[in-house]
Amino acid sequence: MKIKAAVVDEKGADFKIRDDIELAPMGPDDLQVHMVATGICHSDEALRIGDAVIGYPIVLGHEGSGIVEKVGPEVTQFKPGDHVVLSFYACGNCKNCLKGIPTQCLNYAHNNLSGTRPDGSAHFTENGKSVADMFDQSSFTTTTVVRERNAVKVDQDLDLRKLGPLGCGYVTGSGTVLNTLKPKPGDTIAVTGTGAVGLAAMMAGKISGCTKVIAIDIVDSRLDLAKELGATDVINSKNEDPVAAVKKLTGGYGVDWAVDTTGVKAIMEDTIQMLAQGGTTATIAVTPHHIDVDTWNDLCVNDKKIVGVNMGDSIPQIDVPRLIEFYKQGMFDFDKTEKFYKFDQINEANADSRSDKTIKPVLVIDEDYVPGK
Repeated sequence: MKIKAAVVDEKGADFKIRDDIELAPMGPDDLQVHMVATGICHSDEALRIGDAVIGYPIVLGHEGSGIVEKVGPEVTQFKPGDHVVLSFYACGNCKNCLKGIPTQCLNYAHNNLSGTRPDGSAHFTENGKSVADMFDQSSFTTTTVVRERNAVKVDQDLDLRKLGPLGCGYVTGSGTVLNTLKPKPGDTIAVTGTGAVGLAAMMAGKISGCTKVIAIDIVDSRLDLAKELGATDVINSKNEDPVAAVKKLTGGYGVDWAVDTTGVKAIMEDTIQMLAQGGTTATIAVTPHHIDVDTWNDLCVNDKKIVGVNMGDSIPQIDVPRLIEFYKQGMFDFDKTEKFYKFDQINEANADSRSDKTIKPVLVIDEDYVPGK
């Protein structure tokens, strides 16, 4: 089956939309999904420019939403016509999956970041040559094939164009707070970077009952949105020292929890310094940068902790519906971060993401889609 897809031919190249990409045949537990829309994530950009490498040529995209067209004979949870959000693939059989921690699947890298399907076969080909995939999903396509475990069923009265980013960016930020850090009501939290992941973490801090939810960025418009979405305080770190500002806002103590979404060395290190004694910072950006840590004073004497979190320690089939319920109740207004683009505007949308002009670009692949139908 030939499909249209946005292909990156080599490191740093622009996306090129081509209509001669061959889609792999379906397996027994596969879904064939007609793509309605997909978010663009900074992880896509990291792979495009080579900060992280799978291989080229490659079809990126991992925040897709669409409608199931066909199902394999072993599929039990989906049928044609179901609306789905796509996320990462976990094998379901290793000891970590069986413990209920699919983000720590022992086969995670192979299944999602090897450039092939979980069985090692090519997801896409062009003129007989393999084209790498991402997350066993590759949502920058008009049609894709995914395993049943990649998909989360959602209500058909929801607007699919908005929902794709729930499968990565929003579930990563919110899950880091709700699943990993687990602040208690009355705790305090600071989030550095107010992109989609940072704002999701910030909203999750508000949902958790934190009395101080501090958003830190250098873009005033994003800080204004952070306040609209529930931040109790905002800090423009271009204008003032964020560590000193956080300490001032917390009576000199620092925050109980911090989340860094920037991946910038100095900012990641700042999140350690803005912690109260016994506090924890989560560094969750896709970044090649390292940090320096004072292991004696910070980690030992002050009992501070640094944790890494993959995909918000989420179980997409549980966490995505939870976020949708928060959204329905007006507690998680993720769609205020989104801007729609046509599929053939993918390079413009990606540039707007890189320049911070748009927080969460969403490519509308099926322009004939009507929400609620």
